[in-house]
Amino acid sequence: MQITIDHETVYRYETPVTYSIQSLRLTPQTFDGQNLRQWSVEAPGAGMLQGFTDSFGNVTHTLVIDRPHQEVRIRVRGRVSTTDTNGVVTGTNEPFPPLFFLRATELTKADGAIRALARAAHSASKNDLDCLHQLMEMLHESLEYQVGETDALTTAAEALGKGVGVCQDHAHVFIAGARSLDIPARYVSGYLLQTETGAESQAAHAWAEALVPDLGWVAFDVTNLICASDRYVRVGVGLDYREASPVRGVRQGGGAEDMAVSVRVSQSDGASQ
Repeated sequence: MQITIDHETVYRYETPVTYSIQSLRLTPQTFDGQNLRQWSVEAPGAGMLQGFTDSFGNVTHTLVIDRPHQEVRIRVRGRVSTTDTNGVVTGTNEPFPPLFFLRATELTKADGAIRALARAAHSASKNDLDCLHQLMEMLHESLEYQVGETDALTTAAEALGKGVGVCQDHAHVFIAGARSLDIPARYVSGYLLQTETGAESQAAHAWAEALVPDLGWVAFDVTNLICASDRYVRVGVGLDYREASPVRGVRQGGGAEDMAVSVRVSQSDGASQ
């Protein structure tokens, strides 16, 4: 499948910002089942973006603006070809051993409710793969998708306690549950072509990967109750949202911030390869 992405983020500030620096994890990589065909990251007025690979193996760009400004505009555009691997993720850059992804973070710490849900999934399963599918199904039922009820600082325990959240929360609770069962798990940010018809999608997405014996890393999307397919474009990975977030940074000044995001994910015919 050929997937075309056009993603723009605009930050506007109440008063001039004197200095801002941001890390951009907005570039997919090529691995088994995903081939980067064309990609650009642009930030008008920011000068040349410095690129590097972070500690998780993510392609990262540093954006620095050291003059007064009241707007930052970031736009990524490109095309990726994908094939369906039934959720199995191989051929990726893996700087850390799998056991590193048993490490809990502030956003993915399991409380009693998460551990109980994970134990219930384990007791109803024959093996780790079956357990992870059971966990995904239980979380899909326990955590209703609702926008505006959580934010980037909401922990897995808080989201499950509320019973509502978005894809980020689904991923965090799944990761916390898997790790409580000693199954390595990690957070993934990227894009999803929402419909099988190829109709345009208008949001970025997040899901989780867990390590399954004899298979390796497998991608689980609690929000849509499926393992990742050829409609998914994998971009960033980390222990949680903070380490895989598409844009993260700090600034001096500016007062109140207004952020506008536009994402268009569509299927192309591949004629321009």
